[in-house]
Amino acid sequence: MFTHPNLTVLNHPLVQHKLTLLRQKETSVADFRRIAREISLLMCFEVTRDLPLELVTIETPLEQMQSPMLEGKKLCLVSILRAGNGILEGMLDAVPSARVGHIGLYRDPKTLEPVEYYMKVPEDISERLVIVVDPMLATGHSAAAAVTRLKAAGATQFSFVCLISAPEGLTVFTKAHPDVPVFTCAVDRQLDDHGYIRPGLGDAGDRLFGTK
Repeated sequence: MFTHPNLTVLNHPLVQHKLTLLRQKETSVADFRRIAREISLLMCFEVTRDLPLELVTIETPLEQMQSPMLEGKKLCLVSILRAGNGILEGMLDAVPSARVGHIGLYRDPKTLEPVEYYMKVPEDISERLVIVVDPMLATGHSAAAAVTRLKAAGATQFSFVCLISAPEGLTVFTKAHPDVPVFTCAVDRQLDDHGYIRPGLGDAGDRLFGTK
């Protein structure tokens, strides 16, 4: 079992139950989208657990009081296209005011290395806590490349969120970015010869968008 100080595996019963539903091959495209969104919403609560709060004065229907609100912490959710969009929406359900960035990467089928084709992020990304989302952390190369590009763009505060990870991908990612916390719902057994996570859930993008 892979372990790392910056790795958090979410073992909440609801998360694990929904992940099992997501893995099943008979799960329809519509259900897969819905469940992925539900899981990402639950994950967002854990990822944002340490956001700072401040007391503000408000008026309830009965009296004035001091009540906690987020202390102006700016968030930016960055989706690694295309599959990242499948869990981006659940995150936005929890933090609808967050800014959103996108990085387009595809994995070369021969080398398994990431190739970038698109990137658009907020101009003030250096002032924001960046949460990078992608359903699968397989080889780890795409995730590591995405964070490297975001660091080059000025971002300094990160978390990486995925549904399922492989030990090989976690090794690559944590070696490249030992400062970035990783949140996942499961660390699976291994990668196969084609770079797929086993037992995994198949190709997350294809299952989200019905392209296979």
